[in-house]
Amino acid sequence: MAKPNPLKHPLLKYFISILLVSLSYILGIYTSSNNSTSPPLQEQKQPLNCHQLNFSLSVLDFESHHTLSPPQEPLRNLQFFNFCPPNFTNYCPCHDPSRETDFTAERFFSRERHCPEPYEKPMCLVPRPAGYKRPFSWPKSRDYAWFKNLPFKELSEVKKTQNWVRLEGDLLVFPGGGTSFRKGVKGYVDEIKRFVPLKSGSIRTVLDVGCGVASFGAHLMDYNILTMSIAPSDKHEAQLQFALERGVPAMLGILSIHRLPFPSRSFDMAHCARCLVPWTKYDGLYLMEIDRVLRPGGYWIFSGPPINWKANYKGSEVGAQELEQEQARLEDLAVRLCWKKVAEKGAIAVWRKPNNHIHCIIKSRIWKSPRFCINSDPDAGWYKKMKPCITPLLNVTDIHDISGGSLEKWSKRLNIAPPRTKSEGISGAAFEGDNQLWKRRVRHYGIILKSLSRGRYRNIMDMNAGIGGFAAALTQYPVWVMNVVPYDAKQNNLSIVYDRGLIGTYMNWCEAFSTYPRTYDLIHAHGVFSMYMDKCSILDILLEMHRILRPEGAVIIRDHVDIIVEVKGIAEKMKWNGRILHSENGAFHPEKILLIDTCC
Repeated sequence: MAKPNPLKHPLLKYFISILLVSLSYILGIYTSSNNSTSPPLQEQKQPLNCHQLNFSLSVLDFESHHTLSPPQEPLRNLQFFNFCPPNFTNYCPCHDPSRETDFTAERFFSRERHCPEPYEKPMCLVPRPAGYKRPFSWPKSRDYAWFKNLPFKELSEVKKTQNWVRLEGDLLVFPGGGTSFRKGVKGYVDEIKRFVPLKSGSIRTVLDVGCGVASFGAHLMDYNILTMSIAPSDKHEAQLQFALERGVPAMLGILSIHRLPFPSRSFDMAHCARCLVPWTKYDGLYLMEIDRVLRPGGYWIFSGPPINWKANYKGSEVGAQELEQEQARLEDLAVRLCWKKVAEKGAIAVWRKPNNHIHCIIKSRIWKSPRFCINSDPDAGWYKKMKPCITPLLNVTDIHDISGGSLEKWSKRLNIAPPRTKSEGISGAAFEGDNQLWKRRVRHYGIILKSLSRGRYRNIMDMNAGIGGFAAALTQYPVWVMNVVPYDAKQNNLSIVYDRGLIGTYMNWCEAFSTYPRTYDLIHAHGVFSMYMDKCSILDILLEMHRILRPEGAVIIRDHVDIIVEVKGIAEKMKWNGRILHSENGAFHPEKILLIDTCC
């Protein structure tokens, strides 16, 4: 009798089948996790082999097969968008001069943000000016810009004696002058340096109010200081546009009715050089707002009238007596804010905010001081009306303690969890995990967008910044990042962004950003469209991105695959050719990247 063949045993066949299936699954996971190039999903046309197993999904379609529903909008029948008329070349939807007469000029309210209603928004692409050229790379851009990019002569003529900007042939030249520093910003900063430790690393974030063309902020970069320069859209047309063309952080803004769009305790120093802000009016409201955004121990630098009025009143349009009274009111207000005057030299005065409010609380019971704000979120900064009260600092037990805790010096503070992470429920491990995550993501961006590491980009926008991990991972490059935190995000972490030595602002992406067209080289949008899919139109957000992106710029959108497909379809109608790529998580992850590189 023949022996039975063991290979024909049914249980053995079953075991071998299970083994083969398991090995195939393990091999797929292994190859997916070790892939780093993530080529475009739509470009996989070659036959697959074992080394390409992780891209096997590329042969599938991208119609929705997931639980996330894309926004229901009537966009499929849209044709290609046309360009707006030439008079839209420098269009700022929320700072449109033609709308100013619709609002009262009291307290400069007409020059605050006033955004059009959805039905008023133009459905067209903002055009570039004739003869537009790619801006100079940093640091050359700090000193030079193409006139055809910013064809405005008025500023060079009106401010000619003050050396703001000169027109030389087809170039705009920025010699580093200003109303308060006609002989140059270097000498001006050298004077401030005598009283403020600019080189120590303790001064990192600065607010410059009424910044002109931002020569002050541009020069502070030599000290590794990052300045948020703000100014309104006014008679000196496009001064903020000049600043951004130079590669210097800036945004449209004014002290008026609402708080500045920043959290409390954001800036190590604030500066005003003849900024024309009525500091002592309205019960000191505007200086109290500066106090709100200054860190404990932060400095306020003020230059120009009425400082040192005895020496300067002859050149002023205001009489000596009025200047003397104005300086007295300013000095009194600073004392009632518990600020200490550090120095006054020439036309420059320096005050310092206290490290805590222990003494200030005692003084307020004796002096006629402004009351402390009650039941008010100190970090609220989006369409939040200002009130004439002092924003209280967190309580401390010792007069020498720094309210809210001390921060490390730059650049150590970038990668160490600041004290405010605890109050936001973020552990040290979670903070470090976010750092490592964004380092990995930025390495991946460097692979799919080669120009990132070649100095092509300077001004970068992160539309949903979280705690600033993307910006922190980019510090190896000669860039600065505007870290935007949606005002209604589940976690409002803009304060942590500032504690790390970075800058940013609150924002609602259903509205337009406070900047001019063509001011950002690279826009990064992580989860933005998922966040806003039930709030406003995807189309409105994309048109705004197109408005602020420079020609030859790039956009990185990362989101759920269904959203990515929807966004790509609209982007193509805007004449943006994008590629859908795998994220660093590989082919099996539902999060994908839409890369739009307009230079190619």
